Amino acid sequence: MTNTANIAKGLEGVLFTETRLTFINGSEGILTHLGIPIQEWAEKSTFEELSLALLDGELPTAAELARFDADLKANRAVPQGLLDVISAMPRGVHPMQALRTAVSYLGLLDPQAEETTEEARRAIAIRMIAQFATVIAAINRAQEGQEIVAPRMDLTHAGNFLYMLTGKEPTGEQARLFDIALVLHADHGMNASTFTAIATASTLSDMYSCITSAVGALKGPLHGGANEAVMDMLDEVGAPENAESYITAKLDRKEKIMGVGHRVYKYFDPRSRVLRDYAAHVASKEGKSNYYQILETIERVVVERMGSRGIYPNVDFYSGTVYSDLGIRKEYFTPIFALARISGWCASVIEYTRDNRLLRPDALYTGARDQQYVPLQERQ
Repeated sequence: MTNTANIAKGLEGVLFTETRLTFINGSEGILTHLGIPIQEWAEKSTFEELSLALLDGELPTAAELARFDADLKANRAVPQGLLDVISAMPRGVHPMQALRTAVSYLGLLDPQAEETTEEARRAIAIRMIAQFATVIAAINRAQEGQEIVAPRMDLTHAGNFLYMLTGKEPTGEQARLFDIALVLHADHGMNASTFTAIATASTLSDMYSCITSAVGALKGPLHGGANEAVMDMLDEVGAPENAESYITAKLDRKEKIMGVGHRVYKYFDPRSRVLRDYAAHVASKEGKSNYYQILETIERVVVERMGSRGIYPNVDFYSGTVYSDLGIRKEYFTPIFALARISGWCASVIEYTRDNRLLRPDALYTGARDQQYVPLQERQ
C-alpha cells in the first residue's frame, strides 16, 4: 500500500513539541521570549539575564541573577589542554571547524560530561555559556598568531569577550552594543541548529554531543553563515553609488540576496529593526559608513520590489556591519552567532528532555518495488 501522506519539505509547519521559551509570529514580525517582546529584552535586559531566564523559564530575581553572573565568571577559564589544542590547530581553518572541535574536546575534559540528568545538563550549560566566549576569542587569537588573552572577572560577558578578542578593554558603549547583539541572537525557536541539538538530545546523548551537533548545523551558509555572506555582498558592491544598479540587476536575474527573506518572517524580522537602529547610530558617529549607506539602498529596493511577496531584510542583514564596527572580522560572525545561541540551545535541550521522546520521523518511499537481486557477473 502506497503512503499518500503529505510531505512537509524542510519540516515547514510541522509541530513536534511544545515550548514555553520562544514565540514567533512571522506574518506580523513578532518575536517574544517568555512572552516578552524581543525589543524589550534588547532595550532593558542583558545577555546574562536572558540566558538565565531561558534556562529556568522565568524572570530571575536580583539575587538569582547575581549568583548566575558569579557562576559564569567563575567558569570563564578553560583547561590549558584545550588552549594547547587550539594553538596547535592548522592556520587558516574555518573558525566554525575549530569551534566544533573545541566543543567536542571540552567534553573530553569535563568529568560530568556523560551525566544527562537535568541538574547535570544545567551545570554543563552554565560552563558552556561562560566558556564559549573564551574558546572563540582564543581561536581568533591563535589563528592570528597572537597570544591568547585570559578572561577578566570584572567585565560583563559581552565586554569580556571583546577584551579577550582584541586585548583592549572596550568602551561601555561598545560592550553594551555587543551585549544587545547577543540578546538578539540568543534564541529563535525551532531553527535548524536548535532542532539538531534537540534531535541529538532525544537519543539521551550527552550535552556536549548535542551542542557539537548544533555547531555543525549552524556552520552552513543557509543558517549561521548568512551574515558573513552579506559582508561579501557589500564588498562586491564597493560603493554606495553602485548599490541600486547592483541589487536591481541581481533581482532581475532572480538571484538570491543574502540577508533578505526568512522561512518564518513574512514581514520585517523584529531583530533586524533593532540592529538597523544601532547600525545607523554607529554609522552616524563614524561619519555614515559606506556599508550602512549600501544597506539602506539595498533595503529600499528589496522592499519596493519584493515586500508585497513577504520578503524583507532579516537579522543577518545588519548584524555584520555592527560586528565590523566593533572590529570583528567577518570569518568570526558565525562563531559569534554560536556565542549567543549557546543559551538557546542549552535551554531547549533541557526543556525537551524533561518529557523526552526519541525523534524518529518517516520518509515517503518513492523507489523501485518487487525487484530481484541480480548477481554481479550478470549485470550490464
